Amino acid sequence: MSVTDSTATGFDSDQLAAYLAERIPGFAGPLTAKKFSDGQSNPTFLLTTPGGQYVLRRKPPGQLLKSAHAVDREYRVLSALAASDVPVPRVFHLCEDDSVIGSAFYVMEYLEGRVFWDPALPDLSAEERRAVYNEMNNVLAAIHSVDLKAAGLEDYGRPGNYFERQVSRWSQQYQASQTETLPAMDSLIEWLPANLPPDDGQVSLIHGDYRIDNLMFAPDRLEVIAVFDWELSTLGHPLADLAYQVMQRYMGRDWQIKGLAGLDCKALGIPSEQQYISDYCQRMGISGIDHWSFYLAFSFFRFAAICQGVKHRALQGNASSSDAGAVGAMAAPLAELGWKVASSS
Repeated sequence: MSVTDSTATGFDSDQLAAYLAERIPGFAGPLTAKKFSDGQSNPTFLLTTPGGQYVLRRKPPGQLLKSAHAVDREYRVLSALAASDVPVPRVFHLCEDDSVIGSAFYVMEYLEGRVFWDPALPDLSAEERRAVYNEMNNVLAAIHSVDLKAAGLEDYGRPGNYFERQVSRWSQQYQASQTETLPAMDSLIEWLPANLPPDDGQVSLIHGDYRIDNLMFAPDRLEVIAVFDWELSTLGHPLADLAYQVMQRYMGRDWQIKGLAGLDCKALGIPSEQQYISDYCQRMGISGIDHWSFYLAFSFFRFAAICQGVKHRALQGNASSSDAGAVGAMAAPLAELGWKVASSS
């Protein structure tokens, strides 16, 4: 991950250092803060002190959509997963007092590793690509296998009717951030509630934004050492995460968030969609998946709504990343892919 050269963070580093020194054992200033240039939601900063480095993640400034940018939920789930099989960074402190830096934030450990921004993994061999996708699949299954009671996450979301509630939520979020008419989104908003699968009772922790670029791999081996960006995590249906991850196979190579569309995945060593799903089912002990078209169409719809929110923040001037406009531009093609899946099912 890269950091910007600018030190214009929008907060007082000395005040922050004094605050953290009283709350994190071993923390001492002075500190310098630089913003990571990657990421679209919660602004993230590298804090450097004489004793080491930390990462700070905060709510963005400005007027925000209801329930968005919930850094307190991120902090809670990272804390809860510390003793689980899911690799996450350690967290040190949550601050919900806006007077410290202007918005809520939390501080976590800084990790050295590799983040793969391109799912085609151009710098790896076919064998290494297979290993990366196998590890992604394995970690996804670990997330969905977390013992909610043992982790203290039984009340982390509302059980039951997950897709019904999510379709409603993201329809409202999309409409609240709408900047133009997208006919495919209007069609999905009508189609999804009318085609909800029967509620099968599956409830697990779900990440909500499970993509290859939200994983950090070890510097010297193809093992995930941290899963990042838990802002959208909740209790829900595990197949929402699986479909969201598979969705990237349909996205264009020239998109701001790259996909795998048009590539020969077999030649590259990347498992097919069917194989990836089969491997996941085997890990989770299930025989197959019904209503796959719905889950996939929902994932396109939801991601389109997220990208529309990024576009809206960019137009307001409080986007977290300089490429927010390009991410926002993905809303329309994502909706069109989703409607193509839905209307063909």
